[in-house]
Amino acid sequence: MAPAGQRQTGWWLLILPAFLLMTAFYVAPIAQVLAISFTEPQPGLGNYERLFTSESVQRVIGTTLRICTITTALALLLGYVLAYRIALAEARARRWWILVVLVPLWISVLVRAFAWVTLLRRQGLVNQALMESGLVAEPLQLVWNEFGIVVGMVHYMVPYAVLPMLASMREIDPRLLAAARGLGAPRQTVFARIFLPLSLPGLIAAGVLVFIFSLGFYITPAILGGGKTLMVAEWIGLQILDLIRWGLGTMMATVLVVTILATLAVFSRVVDLRRVFGSGA
Repeated sequence: MAPAGQRQTGWWLLILPAFLLMTAFYVAPIAQVLAISFTEPQPGLGNYERLFTSESVQRVIGTTLRICTITTALALLLGYVLAYRIALAEARARRWWILVVLVPLWISVLVRAFAWVTLLRRQGLVNQALMESGLVAEPLQLVWNEFGIVVGMVHYMVPYAVLPMLASMREIDPRLLAAARGLGAPRQTVFARIFLPLSLPGLIAAGVLVFIFSLGFYITPAILGGGKTLMVAEWIGLQILDLIRWGLGTMMATVLVVTILATLAVFSRVVDLRRVFGSGA
């Protein structure tokens, strides 16, 4: 047996490479972003004052929160139905359902975004079908606006909503549902009184995951929004790459990071996110 001091030294040596990598490629850049937000174009809190005085900044934040909230709600609704179906399916069918859920994750986000542009544009398949069926007299504006962004983001986020909820649903003992039905409870009561409360941790965890991912979305809103609807990530890129306003861009990036950390901190008190995500791994 090695002495206690040697065991402690060996433990630190094992995590030292990971610690150095995290510091060099994650902690240090974030610290630099934070410093720039307070020093460019001049030292002080001038950039952060824009959060309360600039209508354009407030509009971008409001648009981002609105789109992320709608995306999260729709992704949770669709994902819950799909996860519920998979959880109650037989083992062989469940494997096929999971494969169907995972396949979109293997397709490039660029390919999916341009596919939605093709489907939703004025001469696209969706508008053609609506016009041929007589539901509309002229093509609808379904892309290059908030509607197109929400459609693309929901399509991307549904698998991320399904996996945590499915992991939580798989932990529910099916004998509880059988016992409730055996005692005469209708199917709706079994779902509302037993299944839904027991699956709530997975629902909350999926909501946190989808909302946080949605906050930092860049490619899908940039393509489906057509530059007419700016979200935070695209606005940051515009400030840094095009307008060369490093202070404003890093300020919004800092606010985004703080918002994500605050969201995780708040919801970690409501549900054990590590347990839910760990059980789905």
